[in-house]
Amino acid sequence: MSEQDAEKHRAKMAKRKAVQDAEVASKTVESKGLLMVHTGPGKGKSTAAFGLVLRALGNGWRVGVVQFGKGGWVTGERKVLETFPGVSWHTLGEGFTWETQDKTRDVAAAERAWEKATELMADPGVRLLVLDELNISLRYEHLPLDRVLAALGGRRDDLHVVVTGRNAKPELVAMADLVTEMTQVKHHFGAGVKAQAGIEF
Repeated sequence: MSEQDAEKHRAKMAKRKAVQDAEVASKTVESKGLLMVHTGPGKGKSTAAFGLVLRALGNGWRVGVVQFGKGGWVTGERKVLETFPGVSWHTLGEGFTWETQDKTRDVAAAERAWEKATELMADPGVRLLVLDELNISLRYEHLPLDRVLAALGGRRDDLHVVVTGRNAKPELVAMADLVTEMTQVKHHFGAGVKAQAGIEF
């Protein structure tokens, strides 16, 4: 690279840094418990939430995980994360609703999971709570949406909550501080590849 090109790059990056620094300086809220939603048809919603669990643990936080619907598979993330000090892990479903084919059982399982979720929300030591596949329970009306929204909206100020699952309710999206929609561009399942240990579970 010529000295002229190097100088042009330095000048460009200096301008970029000034813009970035001004953007950061404009933020005034030091800390806030966030409501985060991972939704959309693409793969990676729960995986991203569990990555956040690792980040929280690395910062010395206590973490709660409540899984709605899931229960039929013992996953790799569960086998590892539930052994970590500081993690309170609860898989309280009986499998996906299209597997159980019994709405009464699904509602009962969702209620048990929600009871545990509200218990963890009330625990002042828990800093991050993952409500894995809660969106599915809301989609199939296993839990009353208004009750869930009231609890999430009334949570304590320092509690971060992550909700995962496809088809997030518009009301939840509107309430959330952060919404990430995973889009599917290509998936190996479409080419006939079954779910694999270490990748899907």
